[in-house]
Amino acid sequence: MEARSGRLRRKPYEKELLRLQGELVQLQEWVRVEGHRLVVLFEGRDAAGKGGTIKRVAEYLNPRVARIAALPAPTERERTQWYFQRYVDHLPAAGEIVLFDRSWYNRAGVERVMGFCTQEEYTRFLHQCPIFERLLVEDGILLRKYWFSVSDAEQERRFHARLDDPMRRWKLSAMDLESITRWEEYSRAKDEMMVHTHIPEAPWYDVESEDKRRARINMISHLLSTIPYQQVRRPRPKIPARPPASGYHRPPRLGTSVPDVTAALD
Repeated sequence: MEARSGRLRRKPYEKELLRLQGELVQLQEWVRVEGHRLVVLFEGRDAAGKGGTIKRVAEYLNPRVARIAALPAPTERERTQWYFQRYVDHLPAAGEIVLFDRSWYNRAGVERVMGFCTQEEYTRFLHQCPIFERLLVEDGILLRKYWFSVSDAEQERRFHARLDDPMRRWKLSAMDLESITRWEEYSRAKDEMMVHTHIPEAPWYDVESEDKRRARINMISHLLSTIPYQQVRRPRPKIPARPPASGYHRPPRLGTSVPDVTAALD
């Protein structure tokens, strides 16, 4: 690895990432077999690298065991519910992992800064959130909370990179652009949120995300270090021999074949 002052080079990054992803598969099997419930929250600034990290965490996991929860804006009906209610629906059952791409902390961040909630709703959230999380932990849920930090200069650079890339331009929303002009407001909201919700039962872990590669390695490594998982040995399946043909002749295909357009690629 390079010195921490520089970007982590691709080759050592990819080697270590693959090793950690192998450990994540072991963690998944432990969760599944032992019936544990794991919730991981990914929060932070826009363009701080949350989505890319979630993608690497989930890449080799079984989607029937580990799923990503990225909730859209609440509906009119959901706005009349208890604030945490729609998030409860996405909590894991035994043997499941849920990765929250943003979570109930929307109320302490974008809703607070953009005026999407009242002062009363915000104050109630700061009071209820620690209680809610203590209830989750008391019930046996493994809860991990990560905040991805990035500088204003790096955030703006990433915004420009998205703007210039048609494959990623969809990631750049009007809300993202608004965060540039409200940088200090988001800073104050985050600091106040931390004061109320950094509790012993569910502490926050800060991920320095100026270098996305380092952030991914550090976050995954830390997550694995906080959970006492063990290797679960599964019996190696045996692929059976194919039986001899019995003389069955298939009829002509009824569907239309997909055209082969790869000739120009050879």
